[in-house]
Amino acid sequence: MQNLLARSLKYQDGKLYVLDQYLLPHEQHWHLCNSVSEMQELILSLKVRGAPLIGLAATLLVAHLAEQGVSQTELAQAIDELEATRPTAVNLMHCMNQMREALKQTAFVDALVTAAERLFNEDIVLCDAMAKLGAELVKPGEQILTHCNTGALATAGVGTALGVIYHAHQQHGDIHVWVDETRPLLQGGRLTAFELESWQIPYTLICDNMAASLMAAGKVDKIFVGADRIAANGDFANKVGTYNLAVLAHFHGVEFYVVAPTTTLDVDCPDGQHIPIEQRAAAEIKGVSGSFGDCQWAPNNAQVFNPAFDVTPAKLVTGWVLNTGVYDQTQVAAGALKNL
Repeated sequence: MQNLLARSLKYQDGKLYVLDQYLLPHEQHWHLCNSVSEMQELILSLKVRGAPLIGLAATLLVAHLAEQGVSQTELAQAIDELEATRPTAVNLMHCMNQMREALKQTAFVDALVTAAERLFNEDIVLCDAMAKLGAELVKPGEQILTHCNTGALATAGVGTALGVIYHAHQQHGDIHVWVDETRPLLQGGRLTAFELESWQIPYTLICDNMAASLMAAGKVDKIFVGADRIAANGDFANKVGTYNLAVLAHFHGVEFYVVAPTTTLDVDCPDGQHIPIEQRAAAEIKGVSGSFGDCQWAPNNAQVFNPAFDVTPAKLVTGWVLNTGVYDQTQVAAGALKNL
């Protein structure tokens, strides 16, 4: 397989590496990954994260294992096991389905490698298209709010929602970004702040519960978020807290956009009620851990509700920014997403 290099994922000289996003921004450590169990642990512990990147990491591993001589039967099992790792993000399922088709070929090793390289390079192109289309929605001097992390750390390219912000900054140079810290795992405070700083884009970090006061004060012009799965009717799942922002944006008259590639569409899913929502460990809510160590602040016996995602209904979305275009509510209600 050819060398494939992204911000947090790379296949180089026959070896697969992933950047440990759990340790960012203060420590940059690359994990060498050689097995399904290793990749599962990296995904489940959010060392590898972001819907597009999870799918690509699993894809590169399958192709790598094929080149190492793993049998068709074992590769089929690997695909199934990797697909089951996280249930909400549809990009992983899309990638694994592509690898299943490649595995059916007589020359399955070559087919798997070709599919992996194509999916990786395709993601770069999709990110570019979304970023350019979304940037056209941003005016000079605007203040943009975003949630979680949707940049180059989460994709093979420049990102989804954060890619839009990057391109808008390249065009205008005078935008400002409000960054939700994104509880409970602080992907905004750790990763989005890290990326914006590296891109020299002005930003201000806020707690998630401060967004309403900013909107009430007229300090948010637009909101751009990513998605882990978009249903056929336009409802979408994204990092928990996204739905809160959509409700607040609707009340305050702030434009609210979701940015995602067509690989995040699930046309077989009729609406948000049919999107499975991953429940994560109680420890993520009871305290915090990272490169700085561990701290628990809640009582040991505290009961915890910890969904990784929530679902935003289509009626709260101003527009869907995909690599194929920007779609409004009228178009989506008429079935535009089903025909892509």
